[in-house]
Amino acid sequence: MKKLHIFLAILICSLQTICAQNTFKAKLIDGDCGESLTGATALIQGTDKGAIADAEGMLIINDIPDGPCTIIFSCIGYETERKSYNFPLSKPDEIIVISLEEDENELEEVVVTATRGTRTINDIPTRVEFIGSEELEEKNLMKPGDIRMLLSESTGIQTQQTSPISGNSLIKIQGLDGRYTQILKDGFPVFSGAAAGLGLLQTPPLDLRQVEIIKGSASTLYGGGAIAGLVNLVSKTPGEKRDLQLQLNGTSAKGLDVNAFYGQRFNKIGTTIFTSYNRNWAYDPSDIGFTAIPEFNRFTFNPTIFIYPTDKTTGSFGVETMIEDRLGGDINYIKHGASEHHSYFERNKSQRYSSRLALNHRLNDKSSINVKNSVTLFRRKISIPDYCFDGDQWTSFSEVSYLHSAEGSEWIGGLNVWTEHFDERRVTTLSERDYSLNTFGAFIQNTTTLTDHFILETGLRGDYVHDYGFVVLPRISGLIKFNNKFSTRIGGGFGYKPPSIFTEESERLQYENILPIDKKFNKLERSYGTNIDFNYRTAIADGRLLMTFNQLFFYTYLRHPLELKREDNGLYRFYNIAGNMNSKGAETNVKLMYADFSLFLGYTYTDARVKENGLSHTKTLVPKHRLNSMLMYEIEDSWRIGYELYYVGRQHLTDGLIAKDYVTMGFMIQKIWDKISIYANFENFTDRRQTRFDTIYTGTLTNPEFRDIYAPLDGFVANAGIILKF
Repeated sequence: MKKLHIFLAILICSLQTICAQNTFKAKLIDGDCGESLTGATALIQGTDKGAIADAEGMLIINDIPDGPCTIIFSCIGYETERKSYNFPLSKPDEIIVISLEEDENELEEVVVTATRGTRTINDIPTRVEFIGSEELEEKNLMKPGDIRMLLSESTGIQTQQTSPISGNSLIKIQGLDGRYTQILKDGFPVFSGAAAGLGLLQTPPLDLRQVEIIKGSASTLYGGGAIAGLVNLVSKTPGEKRDLQLQLNGTSAKGLDVNAFYGQRFNKIGTTIFTSYNRNWAYDPSDIGFTAIPEFNRFTFNPTIFIYPTDKTTGSFGVETMIEDRLGGDINYIKHGASEHHSYFERNKSQRYSSRLALNHRLNDKSSINVKNSVTLFRRKISIPDYCFDGDQWTSFSEVSYLHSAEGSEWIGGLNVWTEHFDERRVTTLSERDYSLNTFGAFIQNTTTLTDHFILETGLRGDYVHDYGFVVLPRISGLIKFNNKFSTRIGGGFGYKPPSIFTEESERLQYENILPIDKKFNKLERSYGTNIDFNYRTAIADGRLLMTFNQLFFYTYLRHPLELKREDNGLYRFYNIAGNMNSKGAETNVKLMYADFSLFLGYTYTDARVKENGLSHTKTLVPKHRLNSMLMYEIEDSWRIGYELYYVGRQHLTDGLIAKDYVTMGFMIQKIWDKISIYANFENFTDRRQTRFDTIYTGTLTNPEFRDIYAPLDGFVANAGIILKF
């Protein structure tokens, strides 16, 4: 009988416990406009019990025991709220409305500097892809020495290797050649002309705060060269808290990276210092006799001083220094020196010295004036057997702009001067290829919020290009917000590109036997383009799964593009073809987030064609289909584990053949502590490389004729390292 009483007591207590489980219902909204906050979260403090808001901002937390508890409400871009409740509630079925206010500090971090204004990324009609610090950290673990991987793994962007033995590379956006993409560093064009072929290889990502990508014409704000789009690399700035990091990385492909960054602000002055040493020994995994990764030594030193003399005035002055010696070619030549059967090499010696000055003064709460200036010297020497290309390129960029930002409308206007001078030290009797190109420009742009659902952006630029005349570039973009889940952007503009010998075709030939640009014979390449995208964001599965979807359609038309053609005498000359090139296609991006898991899926379809003299053909080295995907498991400040898969479709080659499609996969893992983290990355672990299914050259080791490079050459490469934070 006693046991029965005990059993009944336990049963009654259990029933009371079950009955004491409560339900909490809430609707999370924007404190300013009242819109539902899809994907917002609620978490009971001290537990792992919580919920994610659905498309209507609704969430439900079940099985809450009796008694007091604190619930934490949060959403990206909003201030976190903590509210205390005592369960059971007086009205248990009531839906409690929780208002979250925008976090001004967090929103400042996602202001896109490439658009020059003060609007956040969600209120810009121009379509901008934003790569933040967290994703930059992931890519830094995979490739600490340069930014090729960072860009090539983005949807719609392709890295094109122009030299099979030295690794020189350019990027293509939406099927257009690398010379039509402008790469900026903090808004300064320091990778133009002769520097373009090595720019991606010589920019480590550790000192970057964010990367901004605009696809399609961006010439209204940045002038000639931004036909396919632009990539703006934004450096870190000093904060009140010291940021001191040291990264040591080694690779199975005989590589070594030592990177260090320091940044801190002291009242009215601050500084950032980035320095790196990147080294690789000659690497030939295929045993074909040529380097898949060249031997190189590179030193980088980038100090910047920031000043804050008053609350209204800020300024910065920085210097970038890079010195590199890169040697590729016959592996036996590199290791043992020249011999009768081992004599082919390609040596790139380059130096970059750049100064950057920026001043900003707020005239009042609505207006400010900005002054920029940069001067860059890029010195490059390419040596191959029996030929040497050697020259200095001086470029300068100066700009004065005015920004007026009122409620609902923003105006940006400015004047700039861009100079470029190339001086070649000739070693042959070929015609002189020295040139000077001076461009004077003026621009104005307006962004206006016409209604709560429609924002319009219009711009106009006028450039006077010395020797080529005056160019007018209009542009228009619109952002339509149907609701907090669905929006669309549509826009278009004009662009142009002055002719230059610095192209992908020239890089492949190391500039040998290439005739200079003829100002009387060659003319500006002109373009127009348009794109439209659709964005949808929602929560499904009772708010447990957050989905973001973006669909982009693009089209670019390039009139009389510049092409390199071989003459009967064996020399090469640039022609503006009697025709056009057009690139059209689509990009699809899907992001799924569930608990600590994130899945990214991207697909690119590109149809690029060249029409000349009434005939049409597919543009070479542009895959029609491309897929990129990444699955990431991340526990904040603890673990990061990722798996990547990439598919590159078939593409036409310059020798008339069609390249094989291929798949690459990668895996990375990182363990994070407070002051230290260790990581390992296994890139292309299925060892897919072009030499497994195709050749990279014809002829002999001493006199090779290199073919197009469309697949990896280095194959499987593992790297591991450590990051120390002081």
